[in-house]
Amino acid sequence: MKVAKEWRLGSMGDTKILPGSRHRSPLKRPIWIILMVSFVSLFLVCAYIYPPNSDVACYVFSSRGCKVLTDWLPPPKRELTDEEIISRVVVRDILDTPPVESKNPKIAFMFLTPGSLPFEKLWDMFFRGNEGRFSVYIHASKEKPVHVSPYFLNREIHSSPVTWGAFSMVDAERRLLAYALKDPDNQHFVLLSDSCIPLHNFDYVYNYLMHANMSFIDCFVDPGPHGNGRYSTRMLPEVEEKDFRKGAQWFTMRRQHALLVMADCLYYSRFRDYCRPFADGKNCIADEHYLPTFFNLVDPGGIANWSVTRVDWSERKWHPKSYRAQDVTYDLLRNFTSIDMTTHITSNAGGEELLQPCIMNGTRRPCYLFARKFYPETLDKLVTLLNF
Repeated sequence: MKVAKEWRLGSMGDTKILPGSRHRSPLKRPIWIILMVSFVSLFLVCAYIYPPNSDVACYVFSSRGCKVLTDWLPPPKRELTDEEIISRVVVRDILDTPPVESKNPKIAFMFLTPGSLPFEKLWDMFFRGNEGRFSVYIHASKEKPVHVSPYFLNREIHSSPVTWGAFSMVDAERRLLAYALKDPDNQHFVLLSDSCIPLHNFDYVYNYLMHANMSFIDCFVDPGPHGNGRYSTRMLPEVEEKDFRKGAQWFTMRRQHALLVMADCLYYSRFRDYCRPFADGKNCIADEHYLPTFFNLVDPGGIANWSVTRVDWSERKWHPKSYRAQDVTYDLLRNFTSIDMTTHITSNAGGEELLQPCIMNGTRRPCYLFARKFYPETLDKLVTLLNF
């Protein structure tokens, strides 16, 4: 039996024994590496193009399931529908068109009311001496109003019945905008209710709105049951849950944004059809979601995300806090006008408070120009305290 020879280095006292060299093919290892990398790459590409549908196949990739592959691969882009393409073209052209300069820019005050306006006397004081700088429009949904101020005479528009929580509320808002847009001098549009009051004199309100570079549309994410819990997957693909927003309906908006609302057919139809009380077992209130979601989708940087109308939801009921005569004091009104941080309360368990500073044109400003809800019995106190 032959014994393999050993190589001896150095002296006998410092001897290292090395095995004899074996003959190896210099290309064998690189070929296997190339084949293995190619196989794995092909496997991953096929898995991405043809994702596994069974739980067993998913386990092959990871015990956490199929989602692992898409964590680092770019999501495939969704092809836009024809309606979305049309909508985006219209939105782009309206926003890119410079506003028409008016020699006499006005604010349109649009009142959404079931009948007579209990604070008409207060608004008369507010408007007096500012003729030519404002317009008044009234949508009276139940009965013809009785007026005490000449500024409100013959200012009713064609109106239709409005039901709280129904889509008819959105239609009434759009109807008011349509009538107000007929006057080319109207540059800013304010939606008010019959329980709204002004907190400042006319000059302050006029300068605040006319110098603003945005519309004051309330908009925030409410993850609770009365926020995203109202979302319907029937709005897909145009409205995804991640884009669904909530906000108070009492807006003020620039003329360009008012034109966008009038031009919208796509998102209007989605909310008309799928955001209704008790539809699909959900209590979706369209006037709280349509405009916030619409502007979040088409021009999120053009809105303030808060309303300039003060509403107190701290009681966390279906309706905001209402003010009686005994509640109305100088300190209450002064507090309203000094608030420079807006608060949104979510509807999830515990009701999280979301705070946001009121920033306009890069400067922190008081948030509110108007307030609600006031009972008619507060009129005399308000007239005395505000004294425009």
